[in-house]
Amino acid sequence: MERRDWFLIIMLGAIWGCSFIFNAVLIREIGPIWVTSFRVGIGAIGCWVFLLLRRKPIPRDPMLWIKLGGLGILAYAIPFALFPLAQANLASGVAAIINALTPLVTVIVSHFWLGGEKASRIKMAGVTVGFAGAFILAWPALSTGGDSRLWAIGACLLATLCYALSLNITRSFKAIEPTALASIALTGAAAVSIPVAFITEGTPVMVRPETWLAAIAIGLMSTAFTFQVMYRILPRVGPTNFATTTFIAPISAVILGVTVLRETVLPIQILGMFVIFTGLLLIDGRIGKLWRRVAT
Repeated sequence: MERRDWFLIIMLGAIWGCSFIFNAVLIREIGPIWVTSFRVGIGAIGCWVFLLLRRKPIPRDPMLWIKLGGLGILAYAIPFALFPLAQANLASGVAAIINALTPLVTVIVSHFWLGGEKASRIKMAGVTVGFAGAFILAWPALSTGGDSRLWAIGACLLATLCYALSLNITRSFKAIEPTALASIALTGAAAVSIPVAFITEGTPVMVRPETWLAAIAIGLMSTAFTFQVMYRILPRVGPTNFATTTFIAPISAVILGVTVLRETVLPIQILGMFVIFTGLLLIDGRIGKLWRRVAT
């Protein structure tokens, strides 16, 4: 890849890592449903502004809007709520590490998806190694009987399943202009999340300036802006190279969580992160390529 592409990939990974820090700040004053409501609501506004400025056509089919709205609920509303919910009992860096399992879960879902990509033995080995890393992450909770932390890990894993399912569903919307797709999907997520937040968590009360800044940042920077970059760089660099963002996000989340929020990350959790990364390397073929170079 060109240096410009590497810069963009590193930037995206770092920003997505920051979203876990924004979650941690937001849940100090508001509930997880309001966290996702602010994120998808502000993100949708940002995407619509960008779409209108670019004067791209807006789909008119009502059925398409319903389908994309449903996709937004699965891809954004649910997982964006699960992560802040989990972070009440889990460090931001650990949540980001579990999020790195998304490519591994996607391999499993794609293997059984109708018309999906069948997994090779190497990829399945990568999945096995990756989930071994997840088990290492869960070990402190398992050994001490920490039910709340174990439940939080399960919530993060459920979020990765939502991402994996939505990635396979998104394939059927290839003909839709990416910005329009993101705008409608985020609107659908907001249309459901906001009423649910009012019903379950009441009217949000945010008095700290950092809470407002985190809400704006996670909506505009971690959602609207990154989606625009993602949809444009992905066709150029390919999914394998783009997957390296999953290596970067946990690193930035761990560093910021420890330095800014004074969170604690155990050595065994760092070990789990490296085991998960090894599984990712197996899945995208990097270890195999390195082995062939050494062998020749």
